[in-house]
Amino acid sequence: MDERIKVYDEKMTKTHKNLLEEFGTIRAGRANPNVLNKIRVDYYGTPTPLQQVGNITVPEPRVLQIQPWEASMVKAIEKAILTSDLGIHPSNDGRIIRLIFPELTEERRKDLVKDVKKKGEAAKVAVRNIRRDANDYLKKLGKTDVSEDEIKDLEDSIQKLTDKYIKEIDKSVEEKSKEILTV
Repeated sequence: MDERIKVYDEKMTKTHKNLLEEFGTIRAGRANPNVLNKIRVDYYGTPTPLQQVGNITVPEPRVLQIQPWEASMVKAIEKAILTSDLGIHPSNDGRIIRLIFPELTEERRKDLVKDVKKKGEAAKVAVRNIRRDANDYLKKLGKTDVSEDEIKDLEDSIQKLTDKYIKEIDKSVEEKSKEILTV
């Protein structure tokens, strides 16, 4: 791959990777520790990722269990979960916090699929913006001592990259939608 367009390939790769990370935080009826990735706990005055203050396990398909490293952290973890947009009420026995994921309703599943498609569209727009930036760069390059044929080849390469990533994003959206709709 030409060095001049490699940077745009990396940007498109990052866009797709970010989309997949966002999909990881969308719960699909099963307990998935990734839904806790965005939650920060007040650890002695410092907002700390939940994964760094306790052990997270999945003892059953719809249950997440959080065992804090320090017993004093139970209340802080519970508070962080309650103030998040997770929508699940934690229960604890003084040592361990349990999150029980309810079965998703058909309506909620459809809303989640709409959300997935919206995120997918935003990622495709980002990829197209990267293509536009690349083409602007190539136009400037054309004003220097680079031949028109070479510019045309680079533009074709950028278009192929764009098509490839749009296809990957569509595939990811399709897979996540299918996962959500599977009861």
